This record gives sequence, structure tokens and C-alpha cells, in this order.
Amino acid sequence: MSDLIDDLVGIGPGSALDALRAKRPVARSDAQATYDGLITAPTDLARATAAERAALGYWVAALSRAQGLADHYRVLLDDADPGLTAAIAAALPGAVTTGPYGAYPEGPLSVEDEDGPHWVAPPALRAATGERLAAALEHAHLLTYRPRDASPDTLQTLLDAGWSTDGVVTVSQLVAFTHFQLRVIAGLSVLKETI
Repeated sequence: MSDLIDDLVGIGPGSALDALRAKRPVARSDAQATYDGLITAPTDLARATAAERAALGYWVAALSRAQGLADHYRVLLDDADPGLTAAIAAALPGAVTTGPYGAYPEGPLSVEDEDGPHWVAPPALRAATGERLAAALEHAHLLTYRPRDASPDTLQTLLDAGWSTDGVVTVSQLVAFTHFQLRVIAGLSVLKETI
């Protein structure tokens, strides 16, 4: 059984890595089912359109420098809305940074506090995407580079931009799932080189 992760890592049927993944069939099938449910066959496009879903996947993967996954989502976005693809690609150089940034509550973890940029969608991107998607891209940037700074206020920003409560959940799921994908792909890519 092959899935998107197998395809992006280049895991061939019968390979050692295929056998390793086959030991966790539920994890493999659930990852693909989640991808299908969030990206390729969502049951409710009112929460987030196909273009918004692909845009968030592309954005998060590109911010994380996960080239193969970013390319995959870029193709999906290009199929849904080529204008969005170009606008997001143009904004990426000014958005990619390192991190993680942010501040912990006062205590022993405060020694790890690190100040960094608070990215705001530039006017050209905001004009191309509209306020709703621009807010989601800002939120995805926050969750990618400043996760400790996520708060109820940051969720309110999404609501104020026109996302429904269910839409905010979907945006958060899309960001989290894309991060999950890129970590699994990175780990399996390392394993592929060693086994």
C-alpha cells in the first residue's frame, strides 16, 4: 500500500523502509486518510476552500523548507488558483526565517525566550489573497515560527478576518497536519539513507 508520504520519500514496494512502515499500518492509513479528508476530498469546503487548503499546505511546507512537500502543495494550489501560487511564492522570501521565537511565561523556561520577527502579510499578498486568507497565512507563520505566542487573541484575529469557528479549527488542523507530514517525511528520508 503506497501513500503520499511513500511517494514523496521515494519508498518503493518491498523495500526495507516499506516493510518498516508496514509494521504500523494504521499510522500509515490514518495519515493518508487525514490528508484525503483535509486536502483532496474535504466534506465541507465552507470551512476552507480547496485553494485555501492548498495555500496553507504550500505556505507551511515552504516556510519549513520542506521542498518536496512544498512542491506537492504548490501543484495543488496552482490547479486551484494560479494567481494565489504566484502571490504566495513572491511573499516567501520575506517570510522565511529560523526560529523558534517567542516567550515562555516567567519561570525556568524563560532562558529559552528569543525575540524574532512578527510577520505581517505585505500589501501585495493581502491584495491577492484577501483578508481571510492573509490572516490564515499570518497565523500559520505564527504557529510555524512562534508557537509559544499562540493565544486566544491570535485565534480572534482569524474570526475577525471572516473565518468561522469551524474554519479556525480547520486552519489549525491544516497547519498541524502539514507539520506532521514534513516531520514524518524528514524522519523517513533519514532512515532511507541508513537502512
